[in-house]
Amino acid sequence: MIQGTNSNAGKSVLVAGLCRVFARRGIAVEPFKPQNMSNNAAVADDGGEIGRAQALQAQAANVAPSIHHNPVLLKPESDIGSQVIVQGRPAGHLGSGRFGHRRDELLPKVLESFEILRNRAGLVIVEGAGSPAETNLRQGDIANMGFAEAAGVPVILAGDIDRGGVIASLVGTHQVLNSTDRSLVAGFLINKFRGNVELFDSGLDTIRNHTGWPSLGVVTWAHSLASLPAEDAVELSGKVGGGSLTIAVPMLSRIANFDDLDPLSLEPDVDVVMVPPGQPIPAVDVIILPGTKSTIADLAFMRNQGWHVDIEAHVRRGGRLIGLCGGYQMLGRTIADPAGVEGPPSEVTGLGYLEVDTVLHEAKVTRQVQGIHVGSGLPVTGYEIHVGETAGPAAARPFLEIGGDAEGAVSESERVMGAYVHGLFGSDEFRSHFLSDLGATSIGSYDATVDTALNAWADQLEEQLDIDALVEISKRN
Repeated sequence: MIQGTNSNAGKSVLVAGLCRVFARRGIAVEPFKPQNMSNNAAVADDGGEIGRAQALQAQAANVAPSIHHNPVLLKPESDIGSQVIVQGRPAGHLGSGRFGHRRDELLPKVLESFEILRNRAGLVIVEGAGSPAETNLRQGDIANMGFAEAAGVPVILAGDIDRGGVIASLVGTHQVLNSTDRSLVAGFLINKFRGNVELFDSGLDTIRNHTGWPSLGVVTWAHSLASLPAEDAVELSGKVGGGSLTIAVPMLSRIANFDDLDPLSLEPDVDVVMVPPGQPIPAVDVIILPGTKSTIADLAFMRNQGWHVDIEAHVRRGGRLIGLCGGYQMLGRTIADPAGVEGPPSEVTGLGYLEVDTVLHEAKVTRQVQGIHVGSGLPVTGYEIHVGETAGPAAARPFLEIGGDAEGAVSESERVMGAYVHGLFGSDEFRSHFLSDLGATSIGSYDATVDTALNAWADQLEEQLDIDALVEISKRN
């Protein structure tokens, strides 16, 4: 199990890289994260939602993504509450202060999923969440030492040196852990190092002398990781480098499934500008309204930012406007929530660029899809994660056709369009057509780009970590 001294220590990509390392050695390997908190979700092959990071880890391991790779997923709906997804399916809502009270209900599901993976793999690599040093959360923990103790798995502690204070972080974690948890730690590694590694030799000695834990290596900063999907919205920055096509994406307060943008961000001819709150949307070629966990709340957030005024000016200038999932719902005339799915029952006015209306309901659609882009006839693949149905006159001009059924809508001007399907821009032929229509060119295969990055990352970990020691540690359970 890879745990970190802090959030964003690189646990997700370390697990992905190690999955690829062992998969290339011919070992049947599976990733696992007991509990994730993210609105960036994927649809597993066996149905239901998992964290997007676990889907990437499954790709690294050369296995199909499964609901058992991430049995508990918390999808934040507000600053203090989340929707709870258990083994791929919605299982209620939870305030942040109440999570520990559901440990007895959730831990058996977590262990059940772990056993399913362990029975079909030679090696399971587990990712922790946050930090085990958060001792105030230990009693209800199922994500770090609480899981490690229950499942009997050895722990590798990753320290993020890029944030500074890594020696104190590792030594301090050792100091605050109880004796049982401390005994589960089989070693540590340093991540995100810049510069001459030899200059940190004395730092490694300090950590070893204070903790008794062996060092498993120092991992240097990896530029190849820029080609891999980001897990958290806090990592989003976009890419601005003089491309011929500029796409702006407003960063909604509950932005979700933002990996929709990754294939576009990797195109050298495209600049993706992530617009943070407090900043106007600049004059660009295309605006994409991304997915959101709370459409009605984020529509109000958008208006509070004044982004609706920027969008109106953009459309008036003849710019393209695309809505994905929640962004598609916003483009319509109205959004009704009679059952109170997102809050108190209400109905709000949408942006009005598409003649469609949305009604939210409690049943959630989660499925992988294949179809065609109606305008070009080119194949598309993707997935749907949404609540609600959208219909109206503009739906007679569908954006996509999925399984023979119309999906999405296009305006009469053909400059505004939307659909529920995520992952569209990962379809290489469609993305190439989309960019060509706007005067830009595509580099080719997105999946190949990600796979190349995973192999480069695995090469680096093979060189900088003691992989043989990791193998021996994995045998301890």
